[in-house]
This record gives sequence, C-alpha cells and structure tokens, in this order.
Amino acid sequence: MNNKILAGIFSVPALFNIPISAQETRPNLLFIMTDQQRFDTIRAVGKYEFLNTPNLDRLASEGVMFTHAYTPCAVSAPARSCILTGQLVEHTGVLTNELVAKDHPDTDFTDLPTFDRLLSDAGYYSEYHGKWHAPRQWTDCYVGFDSRGNETKKHRDRVRELYADKEYPDGVLQDNSMFGLPYMPDPIDRRVLRGYDGQGRLFPEELAKRKHAQPDNHGMLFIDDSLSNTASQAKQAIQALFRAKESGKPFNITLSINYPHAPMLPTPGYHGMYRPDEMPVPASIADPMTDSPYTVQNGRKALPEYGDPELIKYMMSAYFGLVSEIDHWVGEVLDALERTGAADNTLVIFMSDHGEMLGAHGMREKNMFYEESARVPLIIRFPGRIEPGRVDSNVSTLDLFATIMDYMGIDSGSRDGESLRRFIEGSSDNDIVVTEWLYNGTKQPSHMIVDGKWKLFLNYSSESTVIPVLYNLEEDPNEMNNLIGASNPEREKYLGKAGQLKKEMAEWLRSRGSSYADPIDELML
Repeated sequence: MNNKILAGIFSVPALFNIPISAQETRPNLLFIMTDQQRFDTIRAVGKYEFLNTPNLDRLASEGVMFTHAYTPCAVSAPARSCILTGQLVEHTGVLTNELVAKDHPDTDFTDLPTFDRLLSDAGYYSEYHGKWHAPRQWTDCYVGFDSRGNETKKHRDRVRELYADKEYPDGVLQDNSMFGLPYMPDPIDRRVLRGYDGQGRLFPEELAKRKHAQPDNHGMLFIDDSLSNTASQAKQAIQALFRAKESGKPFNITLSINYPHAPMLPTPGYHGMYRPDEMPVPASIADPMTDSPYTVQNGRKALPEYGDPELIKYMMSAYFGLVSEIDHWVGEVLDALERTGAADNTLVIFMSDHGEMLGAHGMREKNMFYEESARVPLIIRFPGRIEPGRVDSNVSTLDLFATIMDYMGIDSGSRDGESLRRFIEGSSDNDIVVTEWLYNGTKQPSHMIVDGKWKLFLNYSSESTVIPVLYNLEEDPNEMNNLIGASNPEREKYLGKAGQLKKEMAEWLRSRGSSYADPIDELML
C-alpha cells in the first residue's frame, strides 16, 4: 500500500495547532449517532462485561447514561426524522426509508425546522458528516454538505483504487455490497450457506429465491482499519471540529456513523476481536413465538441461520467488533474536541437510531418493538452544567430535539417531544414512552407503550388480525410470555392492565394531536 497516497487522502490538516481565539460563550453541540446499535453494547451498561468500549464508558462516567432509552421508530429514516424535528412519525410524514431514498417533491414532509436548522439560523457553524437518511430538503443548513452521499462514495472509490491490484487468498469472495471489495466470509454468510461460484456470486437458483442484500454479508473486509467507513467519517468530523473552531462561531457538528448496521464486515483489526466460540447465545434464540405477532418477521422462517445457536455467534463477534471500532473513533473525536479547547462548553450527545435483534427470537435486523430492536444507547455530557449520573427511567430519543433547544437556550415552540432535563436533574418518574411503526398498516403492530415494567403493543385498527401483546419486562425480560395471549390460561387476569396501558397510549397520542388516538382508545382487547 502506498503510504504517501494514504497520507494525502486522509491526513488531518495542521488545524490541530491553530491558536485558540476568543469564542462566543454560547454552548456548542457535538451530536454523534450510530446506526443499528442496541442499548446493551456499552460495557458500562453491565450486560456484556467482555466488551471493549473504554471511550464510551468514559463518556458515560462524565455525563448522564440513560439505560432505558427507546427510539420513536425502529427504522432509520423515520427515527432520524423524528429525532431531527422532535415530531412523531405520523407528523414528520417520513413513514419509510424508501420515501427519502429519492427526491419526492410532492411528499408531505413536515415543514417544521430541524434542530440543526434552528441552530444554523441562530448563527451556529454547522457541519454534518456520515450517513444522511432523512428528507434532502432539510440539509441546506450545513456547510459543504452533499445529501446524495457523494462524500462516502468518493471514499469508497479511493479505497477501490488503492486495492485494485491486490491479490487475495483462497476462499475470499468477490462482489461485496458494501465496498465492492472482496471479503473472507464467516460461516453465517449467505453465500457460504446457500452455495456460490468462484467469484462469490450465488448460484442462479438461490438468487431466484430471494434477492441478495447487505444483511446477508458476514465476514472480514480486506482493507486496512484506517480506511473503513467509520474511520473515514470520524476523520471528517475531526476536521470539521477544527474548521468550526476557526470560524469563531458557536458550532454544531454531527457525526453519523454507518455502523454497526449490516453488512457485518469489520476490518482485520476488529474481525475476530471477540472469539465466536465465546459469544453468549441470546436467551430467546429458540423462542417458539407463542402468541407473538412477529412469527414470520424479517424472513425469520426463511433465514434459520439467525436462530442457530452456533452460527449466530459469528454475527455477534463481528457486530461487537464493529462497536469497538466505533468506540475507538468516538475516543479520537472526543480527544480532538479537547484539543480545540471547546470541550468544556460543548453539549455532547451519543445515541443510535434503533437497535439490532442479533439472534434474539431467532431474528436479525430491526422493525420491531422487542427491546433489542427498540431500545438504544443514549449518553449526554455537558461539563459544569450536567452532573454525571445514570437515569433508569424510560425515555425516548424523540425528546432530544427539545433537550438540545433547552440547553442551547433557543425557543423552538411546541413539539411532540419534551426536554429530558427533568430526568437529568433528578426526576425518577418512570415516564411513558410511545413508539410507532406505521408502514405496514394493519399487518403489524403499529404502536408500543412502555410504562414502568409494563410493555404493550398492538395494531390501531379494530379490523386487524395482529395479536396484541403485553409483557412484564421485570419478570420476563426476554419477552417470551404474552400475558394476554390466547394460550395463557390467566389471560383475563391481565386484561385490566392492558386496557389501562391502551388508554394511556391513546391519551399520550391525543395530547400530541395524533389521528391514531381515537381508534386505539376504541379497541377491544
């Protein structure tokens, strides 16, 4: 590999040595968001003691870690749109990922400004780096931003050029959907399981069964650690921090990292960082899904490998490796923030848009109200203004918009979310959290409520055949016993609690002007 080429492409300019000029006293914002990172993938949470996440652990010790934070929707574009605007999925108009994949000038997205737009209008220097998965018309507030992903595409093209003539060992597969580069597959990879030709392509009969997709890729990506997507995006954010400091304005920088979203392809330094044979098999992997509305969700029956207790360990190993890579680069970004001299005046938020099933209930990906899919990491640090601590109350990342506006001192008017300051400053209430998934109409659960230890999810329509679900998360943390399911002989005992939660859900939605409030209120369980 040509080190001069790499230095020219990825070196951070001599911005590290710029003098610290007088900066406005208004607080700055550093917003770090990952994609598909579940709540328990930080060692400080306490579930996986083997995890290597020293930088996120440090951030958690210096700020407030929310242990029960939920996404407003367990799908990227709807979730990100809610977070940016503080509005329900219903009110943003972003119901699916597909709506933001192309320009849709006639789509009825909300015209309320994002928190980034409000900060920019207030004189903040704003840059956004990494994955953008929200309406493109919301991006004109960022300096030098390209919502069509050309920043990432150019990086991938440079990597391909660097590796164009490289020779690979036997067993390496071609045609990887992430970089267009070869990778060494793990045993859970679809090509390995379904058969492939010498170039790594699936045999025609397998391709005819189901289109090959990013989540089918598992293995080791054959590029240097320094050239990964996470490394590239973090380096861009580091440069942005110094440009922002040089601007003399208060700043608002977002780093949006693609991983640990599929494909599960860590680079050599992170692949095998966690031994597959030491990975803990999810307790619900063999869930019979009795009285569950998700029996065929995410191709569950067509993809038995995600319910295989040995194969799933390879996915877990790669996923946790990607998380540790994120941790490394979050540390680099936080160190850069320190070098700008602005860390003490910067609100730092770390979170993810949604989670990942990772073999729970024999499934992969998200789109569901199960904890692994709906619950996310959330850490907020603000030196001198937020005391370090831990919040175990239920909260929603829908509330981040109002929280940012609160701590930035900007009046943004009323939104669907509320500031988390009350929890940060000591409230121990188990607040109600409601989340949505509106894409599939009456075919899947559409709304979920969590209130204390209780969780209810259902479909809003009285005509739907979707099974309503009630879980006691304290007694059944793996969500395998639907207390109001038809097979539960004590079902009648829990209908009162389910009805109470349904009413709370309807009232919460009604207070935010949701059209789903009345239909839910009128449902018979």
